[in-house]
Amino acid sequence: MPSEPKPSQAKAPSKAPSKAPSRAPSRATRIIHNRRHQDSFGSPYSPVYNTTTYRFANTAALQDVIEGRTPGNLYTRWGSNPTIRELEQGLAGLENAEDALAFASGMAAISATLFAHGRNGIVCFGDLYGGTQELLTQHLEPLGIPVTFLLQSEFDQLADALNRPGMLVYCESPANPTLGILDIRKLALLAHAKGALLAVDNTFASPVNQQPLVLGADFSIHSATKFLGGHSDLTAGAVMASAEQIRPIALWRKNLGQILAPETAALLSRSLRTLPLRVRQHNDNAMAVAQAMVNHPAIKQVLYPGLPDFPGHDLAAQQMDGFGGVLTLEIRGGREQAAKVADNLRVFLLATSLGGVESLASQPCATSHHGISREERERRGITDGMLRLSVGLEDAQDLIADLQQALNLL
Repeated sequence: MPSEPKPSQAKAPSKAPSKAPSRAPSRATRIIHNRRHQDSFGSPYSPVYNTTTYRFANTAALQDVIEGRTPGNLYTRWGSNPTIRELEQGLAGLENAEDALAFASGMAAISATLFAHGRNGIVCFGDLYGGTQELLTQHLEPLGIPVTFLLQSEFDQLADALNRPGMLVYCESPANPTLGILDIRKLALLAHAKGALLAVDNTFASPVNQQPLVLGADFSIHSATKFLGGHSDLTAGAVMASAEQIRPIALWRKNLGQILAPETAALLSRSLRTLPLRVRQHNDNAMAVAQAMVNHPAIKQVLYPGLPDFPGHDLAAQQMDGFGGVLTLEIRGGREQAAKVADNLRVFLLATSLGGVESLASQPCATSHHGISREERERRGITDGMLRLSVGLEDAQDLIADLQQALNLL
């Protein structure tokens, strides 16, 4: 016969098993595991659905998909493609958004958002990428869409500028190329009080460093070509927002033909899996470079939110989790001297764009803001002596040494 159980082995009265407190997965975990597709062959990631159209068993089934009664794919230009849908699920998860849309470029994402939500008037606050400013002045204004530009120092004029219902406030933070930091929560409260929406271009920060929707913005927009893509091998854009606000943007994307190719969507999905790791290194390297450049006699000023004396440092520390991988140096002597530094760099590549694993240098007056008049650039504090650096993932000491040798040739 079995022996009597020892006291320590005696069964306790039956009760519901205790559960450890649930913990929401972090962003890095969500990025890797937030996938809808279940591959029949066991792959952890879905294949590329490189197809434009989809067959149906009958007309009734096709009609059900078109009219939204049943889920399904219809036509890739509409964004109806498993590879693109999976990417958008990942993009939405980056910023705790209800929904997201992927685009063929950052400018496609910006233009569709402005067309969908800016027809009652757009107020641009702070500094903007030159291409966005060109879109607003050369295309939207001639189409009859009212556009107002306010400097960051003109916040007290913003309430009066929002003089009709249904307007849109558009901004960048950090801004290109001055790295100006805007109080997103304050802008959102004012915009909403005036019946307006707030769109934030979050490209320079990336979702790892800043969450505009959590801070109250209605739209977070990205040139996914930059940090989201991260390898200088794709061109894409993204908008994250509520499902309600996404719907009219999706219609503009469909009718303007702004969808990205499934192959590009797959590349971008791949890149998102390493985004937190990459951005942390971008942050560390940029901080090291900025600190090393502060006291160089050839540099008039270093613009980087991580520096304690940067005008927006305290605000950036409050609303950002990292200060980003972009900084701007203002070289003494103006445009010619800045060009000389750029031409003598050996590790930094002389190229446009930003956010890739390789470090890049460019003069805003000759690239991103070339289409803006010199008078307007100067009004915004964008001088010809500025050299914008996208700090990559190389060894920080190699980057610092490269800058020092180029500066010492002046």
